[in-house]
Amino acid sequence: MPRIDSTPDAKTRILDAAERLFMENGYAATSIRMITGAAGVPVALVNYHFGSKQGLMEAVYERALGSRGGSRVSYLDKLELDAAGKPIAVDVLVDAFLSSALRLTRKDTISGEVFKQLIGRAFYEPGPGTEAFFPAEYREAVDRYRQAFMRTLPHLSQDDVVWRMYFFVGIVAYAMAGKDVMRMTETYSLADAGNPEGIMARLRPFVVAGFLAPEGTLPTAVGT
Repeated sequence: MPRIDSTPDAKTRILDAAERLFMENGYAATSIRMITGAAGVPVALVNYHFGSKQGLMEAVYERALGSRGGSRVSYLDKLELDAAGKPIAVDVLVDAFLSSALRLTRKDTISGEVFKQLIGRAFYEPGPGTEAFFPAEYREAVDRYRQAFMRTLPHLSQDDVVWRMYFFVGIVAYAMAGKDVMRMTETYSLADAGNPEGIMARLRPFVVAGFLAPEGTLPTAVGT
């Protein structure tokens, strides 16, 4: 039986290869054999260090976040502590989420770029395996905000709040990933294109208005 190289260097090579291949190909299209081939290690070493492909993806995600791992909800924790059980205003919750996203999309570090591209792929590459790619930690952070919005907007059903969160998080992920698939920023030479702070500032009033909008109903079809 071949000896399994379990040195820290081998583990780092796996993470480096996985990070690059996930960014280039997406989660679903990247196989364990592709990763181990690029890292120059046996396939068994992925299971040894990470347990599974999803475990490896989580490790890549955590490494990209580094010490900023808790930043997505730390400000929300403080807001809820200060509120002492009272609802937090919609604009304050939106600002907290956007501020957290901005901290994760800074272009001054490689990890920030990695996080942006990985989250962008999670949203815009549907297909088998993609649902497993989306980090559990990020889902938990989103759910914390869902609960906060539901306390603030008790007149809305959970479905309405979740749909608004879905639109909100999707738009933020779109902006974070820099995937202008419609090429609108290029076509119209928009100011702030490519500037995360400027994009988030323009997004804020749009999102706040969306959360404060009346409960949505589908229009009646003509002729019915």
